[in-house]
Amino acid sequence: MAATRNSPPPDLARRVGDFLADRLAGQIAARAGAPQLCVGLSGGCDSTVLLHLLAVLRPRYELCAVHVHHGLSPNADAWAEHCTALCAELAIPLQISRVAVAPHGEGLEAAARNARYQAFAAALDAFAADALLLGQHRGDQAETLLFNLLRGSGVTGLGGIPAQRVFHSRPLLRPLLTSARSEIEAWAQAHGLRWIEDESNADTAFSRNHLRHELLPLLGSRFPAAEAALARSAAHCAEAGELLDQLAELDWATVADGDSARWPALRQLPLARLKNLLRYRLRQLGWQPPNSERLEEFARQLQNAAPDRHPELHLPAGRMRAGRGLLCWLPAAAAGTG
Repeated sequence: MAATRNSPPPDLARRVGDFLADRLAGQIAARAGAPQLCVGLSGGCDSTVLLHLLAVLRPRYELCAVHVHHGLSPNADAWAEHCTALCAELAIPLQISRVAVAPHGEGLEAAARNARYQAFAAALDAFAADALLLGQHRGDQAETLLFNLLRGSGVTGLGGIPAQRVFHSRPLLRPLLTSARSEIEAWAQAHGLRWIEDESNADTAFSRNHLRHELLPLLGSRFPAAEAALARSAAHCAEAGELLDQLAELDWATVADGDSARWPALRQLPLARLKNLLRYRLRQLGWQPPNSERLEEFARQLQNAAPDRHPELHLPAGRMRAGRGLLCWLPAAAAGTG
């Protein structure tokens, strides 16, 4: 934990306030009182500062917090106690959510993330909160862009962490996403805030930690503005992804037949637009799109298959199957019935 004093960035609270005002205008207009904001509080520097900034902005907002106790660290109980003390000091209601992390072929990190978001959803309901707020910052955005770039992700993945998305029918907001870690630490130090350090964040055996502690500092030593430039590129990719989604919406309106798509109309689309539409449709259904090679092969089959052929692509969530003039998306529970 740490607590020293420096001059805080003078406009950090204003920037967070402006961010929230822009994105919560609907909730503010619809409610008689102040919107209820729920903060995902790990107890680390970022979420601690976010909670403190929001406390400064009261009474514009009502606040609550949720701390997810994964039980993966020997220090997990101490972290929960720290968050309890912090919220008591700031007079903010806190829910401690204990979760069981059980990987099912997805890896420990992914399993912990899934459990965490299930706990966030439960806390939103328990508090009747209007939005969930998380504390990722610009360095997290740069790290995510690099991570996805090295995985060969497309435009959607290179868009990185969204500043806003819908989660559990409510806005999920990240007000610090354009702020540097140095700004966040300066605020914490200037206000004498204390925070925890998760020892797993220093383990460079994890790919993201390797990027954070070794590759990004190396890039920064040669290109001092690397973090800001990477975050800016992620924003450009996110905009491009929005445009591709808008194009897919137009194409879907042209080919849709209820929940299916007219196969002859799909054949008229150029290959790139057909793949874009398929990815869009899978995301809308909550299905994980396949890798680019499998998707392209299936799209080519849709374009070129003879009339007596029925191209089909099996995915974990179900299958895409063409036949009788339609392309259908069959969930796994119904996949064996068609």
